[in-house]
Amino acid sequence: MLIKKRSGIEIPSSEITPQHLYLSRRQFMAGAALTTTAGLLAACGAGSPPEDANGAPVSSGDGSTAVSATTDELGDPLNTYEQITTYNNYYEFNTTKDGPARLAKDFPTSPWQVEVGGMVKNPKTYTMEDLLKFDQEERIYRLRCVEAWSMVIPWQGFPLAKILNEVEPTTDAKYVRFETIYDPDNMAGQRNRMFPWPYVEGLTVEEAMHDLTLLSTGLYGETLLPQNGAPIRLVVPWKYGFKSIKAIVKIELVDYMPISLWMESAPTEYGFFANVNPEVDHPRWSQATERRIGELGRRPTLMFNGYTEQVGHLYPNPNDDTNLNPRGT
Repeated sequence: MLIKKRSGIEIPSSEITPQHLYLSRRQFMAGAALTTTAGLLAACGAGSPPEDANGAPVSSGDGSTAVSATTDELGDPLNTYEQITTYNNYYEFNTTKDGPARLAKDFPTSPWQVEVGGMVKNPKTYTMEDLLKFDQEERIYRLRCVEAWSMVIPWQGFPLAKILNEVEPTTDAKYVRFETIYDPDNMAGQRNRMFPWPYVEGLTVEEAMHDLTLLSTGLYGETLLPQNGAPIRLVVPWKYGFKSIKAIVKIELVDYMPISLWMESAPTEYGFFANVNPEVDHPRWSQATERRIGELGRRPTLMFNGYTEQVGHLYPNPNDDTNLNPRGT
């Protein structure tokens, strides 16, 4: 079932646009020429979402979960389903933003298994059917790319902690290592020998067990598409987006800091923690501001992507470069 989780940290619903209410720019402009702003918002269905007798959001009927607004407070539409599914970083397919949506179209996501093991008491292998038995929650998170662009995305999934609690990490486990599928026959980008495939990422156990850390199975109330990391991906909203590894096939509890693909490929630029921090620039560009996809201007970057209250205690020295690169380079 789909649970809309409310914990006081959700992004205002005004910052997202439901898929089924999305209007192309041409349609939007044509409509604006024929009606007042108030009339356009009414036609778009702005207002409170329908709820069932228990107060839960009711599906719109096309797989999307109803939300309460289609624009921000200025009337500017943000982050549509189309934007989220056509503007992607996914080097396993190629290095352009629009390429993954085309190249991943026929990527096989079934059958699929995720092996969870290492320093645990109860190693398990989960099928996607197993993973979908966990209560699926809606989490509206900001996504901040290290390249200084951002989105607001309504994810669907469940906390990673639910799996970790089942497998029971031992006291010696300090980190969680994640690994993407290696499938160069279907992922043309993995034939590029410039990168040490498969994609690897890692978190500390404390980060992995945090309630904000999500294993996502969908977005906008629909199943994930391949270009967004189907069938299952990690979402860690206070870190730069490259930490949120896609198409996961292995989760391993270890006692050493995992060396990620980007740490190995560019150790002077990408470190283990990679927390969003406007005060620590990338070696080649500023991180002080970001471009929200769908907007023309730039906005200030928020410390920990705006989740300081929830995760700041994990990092006693947030401006220390080791929070971005533990090698100190």
